[in-house]
Amino acid sequence: MRIGKIGVIGAGAMGSGIAALAASAGFPVTLLDVPGDGDRDAAARLGLQRALKAKPPQFMTPDRASLITIGNTADDLESLGECDWIIEAIIEQSAPKRQLLEQLERIVNPNAIVSTNTSAIPIRSLVESRSDAFRRRFLGTHFFNPPRYLHLLEIIPTERTAPDVVSSIRAFGERLLGKGIVVARDVPGFIANRLGIHGFLRAIRFMQELELTIDEVDALTGPLIGRPKSATFRTGDISGIDVLGHVASGLSATTGEDFVLPDWVRKLVAENRLGEKSGAGFYRKVGKDIETLNWKTGEY
Repeated sequence: MRIGKIGVIGAGAMGSGIAALAASAGFPVTLLDVPGDGDRDAAARLGLQRALKAKPPQFMTPDRASLITIGNTADDLESLGECDWIIEAIIEQSAPKRQLLEQLERIVNPNAIVSTNTSAIPIRSLVESRSDAFRRRFLGTHFFNPPRYLHLLEIIPTERTAPDVVSSIRAFGERLLGKGIVVARDVPGFIANRLGIHGFLRAIRFMQELELTIDEVDALTGPLIGRPKSATFRTGDISGIDVLGHVASGLSATTGEDFVLPDWVRKLVAENRLGEKSGAGFYRKVGKDIETLNWKTGEY
């Protein structure tokens, strides 16, 4: 299967990052998000601008942004009919994803591949009502944030996904996007998030038990033990604390295991302190200073 043009739906941190990665590899991309009240393309435009201003850079070179055409899901969804691979990267909730996939089935090229970037929702559950032909071209492609720099790409086929669809995405991801591919089973959390959320919660619980600080935990769980310098809580800020919450609650619901986040983390989400994308989370930047959350008081 030849992939020449890519569509991305959802221009948040993940969707805009995937679009920037594909454009940096030389592929034209259509990036859509929900329509705005005045500027109908405002959400997609903001996502593209965020990717252009991001540090570290999301684009190989800024001129690659010209390969991205922005739009909105109300006016421009049918333009995805020109795409060979369409990636859904909207809110991490089942109902909106199912509704979008129902719309896509009516407009996509019959040979196009459609994938979801869900972090933990069972892949097969999103297409239970779709036709067999659509389900054969559908799978999970779980990128990690930021997509340009994190090497892993989990591919999650269902029992209905055609083998040539899996091999096409695997070859494209490895050869053209420079990814390290792991094919995962369609089980709760797949591989990385099942391990990652478990480790994240264990770190939080040990921190509370031993009365450590957030930056002490990150000092202990980063390069000191061979892990990235983002360690535990900085990684949470990059991923988005709301995303961590969705994944954790989803894992609790589907496995029956205890993946419940503590009240002080859920309070951050309620106050829109979601991490890097909102300007504050476990850490926040004030001028040139980085301030750390005191998890006991909620102050920095």
